[in-house]
Amino acid sequence: MAADLQPKASSSTSTYAGLGIPLILPAWAIIGFFLVLPVMMMLIYSFLTKEFRGGVIWEFSLAAYDQFFFDRGLFGDELPKIEWTYITIFWRSIWQAAAATLLCLVIGFPTAWFIATRTARNRSIWLFLVTIPYWVNLLIRTISMKFLIRDNGPMNELLMASGLISEPIHIINTNLAVQLGLFYSYLPFMVLPIYAAVERYNFALSEAAADLYASRTITLTQIILPTIKPGIIAGCILVFVPSLGAFLAPDLLGGAKNFMIGSLIEEQFKGAAGNWPFGAAASMILLSLVLLVLTLYARQQTREQG
Repeated sequence: MAADLQPKASSSTSTYAGLGIPLILPAWAIIGFFLVLPVMMMLIYSFLTKEFRGGVIWEFSLAAYDQFFFDRGLFGDELPKIEWTYITIFWRSIWQAAAATLLCLVIGFPTAWFIATRTARNRSIWLFLVTIPYWVNLLIRTISMKFLIRDNGPMNELLMASGLISEPIHIINTNLAVQLGLFYSYLPFMVLPIYAAVERYNFALSEAAADLYASRTITLTQIILPTIKPGIIAGCILVFVPSLGAFLAPDLLGGAKNFMIGSLIEEQFKGAAGNWPFGAAASMILLSLVLLVLTLYARQQTREQG
């Protein structure tokens, strides 16, 4: 019997022998053209000189990075001082993205747990409801959020009609509005990885913990969370990274006082007044921060596995 199966296994495994590189070349070509090439262009542009009418002059310069970190006065002839304007925007982006990630985790974890513990048929329905907003363009969804939470929008009208408030709650053009926009935009990115991890969880572990008189808190913190930790971390990364560079929610919901790094970068590439080298430098600084976070996470995972 084993002898009969051997030729089949051998022929099956040797079907694509020697074709590894040709098969992966299309994927590498797409990654190189649509990912590596644009990043390299941004890196090169960040070291060029701004052209007065927009675009760049092909002369090497560190002026874009100097502008991000230092203030040398209106005419550039003063002693350099720390440029807190852009650093503040960068810091605001970090804590806004972190707050959005935390909010998505607080809502997304119980949602994912609820979906994963339903029957197979009901799970499909709930997953459909979670992902259906992504059938609509992000711009349209963000504008709909703006219409919903504005002072004379449906939310305030409903609250005033019910007698819960006497005057509209001002949410638009605040940090809270940006948080709501980021939360609404990226919540499924938190729910789906955690759902996948919970679905693979062996619930016999929870039953064994209950048999040993472990409380629900101990079962959650010492058994469930460590087991589904990879899904939680994946969800946090998938929410934090796009939230850090988001510009639609800050522009449409936050206003000028809630500028984030994504909005700053976008402004540099709009119209003749844009500063392409500065926008490219801000993009590279943002990319470096993201890569630093991912590298630290990868090193921590390597230590834990080691």
